[in-house]
Amino acid sequence: MRLTILGGGGFRVPLVHRALSHGRYAGLITELTLHDTDPDRLQAIANVLRAMEAKDPQAAHPQLSTTTDLDQALTGADVVFAAIRTDGVEGRVKDERVALDHGLIGQETVGAGGVSYALRSIPQMLHIARRLKELNPHAWLINFTNPAGMVTEALQQVLGSGVIGICDSPIGLVRRAARAARIPASASLRGVDYVGLNHLGWLRGLEHDGVNQLPALLADERKLSTFEEGRLFGPRLLRVLGTVPNEYLFYYYFRSEATRALTGASQTRGEYIARQQDELYKQLAAAGDGSGSGSDSDAYRLWDEARRSREDGYLAEARPEDEQRDESDLDGGGYEEVALSVMNAVLTDTRTSLILNVRNGSTIACLPTSAVIEAPSTVDASGAGPLPVGPLTLHQRGLMTQLKDVEASTIRAVTNADRDAALYAFAFHPLVDSANLAEKLLSAYEQEFPELEDLWRS
Repeated sequence: MRLTILGGGGFRVPLVHRALSHGRYAGLITELTLHDTDPDRLQAIANVLRAMEAKDPQAAHPQLSTTTDLDQALTGADVVFAAIRTDGVEGRVKDERVALDHGLIGQETVGAGGVSYALRSIPQMLHIARRLKELNPHAWLINFTNPAGMVTEALQQVLGSGVIGICDSPIGLVRRAARAARIPASASLRGVDYVGLNHLGWLRGLEHDGVNQLPALLADERKLSTFEEGRLFGPRLLRVLGTVPNEYLFYYYFRSEATRALTGASQTRGEYIARQQDELYKQLAAAGDGSGSGSDSDAYRLWDEARRSREDGYLAEARPEDEQRDESDLDGGGYEEVALSVMNAVLTDTRTSLILNVRNGSTIACLPTSAVIEAPSTVDASGAGPLPVGPLTLHQRGLMTQLKDVEASTIRAVTNADRDAALYAFAFHPLVDSANLAEKLLSAYEQEFPELEDLWRS
């Protein structure tokens, strides 16, 4: 079996390689192809993987190859993981800074930055989907290119059920909440009630031994203080909501505080990552291919140290300045584990339950059937589909329908080359909510990213 990773020079690729070489998925993939448009980044990550192989030669490492040729990467693959970053980390910095310059939350996947990012990542991913359909129509595409929900919904117009979207934050939330409630997190998600859109969802139930344990968890301030979302939202808000929100809802529920923290920070998250990666990738490229001694063996150590530092700074604006993330918070769900669970299910026809980004169908009546939602789902060789969910509250329905309207407009802006649809998406996003600001934002993003103006002329 052959796996191709698009965005193969990405920082988190070694996590996938490690999971392919050890544990339950070892040996499933015999060939691993990394594709990236940046040959230097590709070589740097290849050095890390080869250093990992050199440290553990007895593990079931897949045969590794690299390429900058998209068609070569897609041809012959059984599964394609898509984890690209359009315009690189420099694009992320611009997405964040333009929003902050207009007094808005600067985050790459929510608000103005998320709309801007989608307007550029969707065209690139649609091109990839069309090439995959032509060259290798039976391959599966597992998408974690952000904004994952929007991108997956756009790709389903080309690939149908052959594309499945993933995100690791929901299962991370479920596991942390279950640990705090002192109940086992069910691998089958039985008893887990979670619903939403990508980066906008709520954990609404945790059943164990026939009893929903979530109300007791929400009533116990000590237990809430033991996991990230409990500290992030606080016991009072969680009791009012009666749910535990996905961490990204911090930007909605604490909009003023998040904006102040982000505007007052010395650097954005993107700027931090840009600085870290600029130096790190130079070091990784110089470390060699892992086949020798000395500096060759440093590639994995350098990457792993940077990974820990990067994860510790995640959502720093939501925590007191001197508060570090707990080891259990860093443990999370693991996007590589979610991705490989999906891959294993579709390749071996092993029916599995996961929280995924999938086509709504008739699951949530207030959303279009073609909308992509994030919910507990089953996946096997026939594809993925959502499990039934309970009724939404008016609050959940309101936020989900407003944001889904924005997402649909953003997709329409790309597929129809419709600037007015993009303007609509900015104007009616709940974290922008201003027609005057929308025009200023779109113009500012067009100035930073000239390809947007090319899109409207296409």
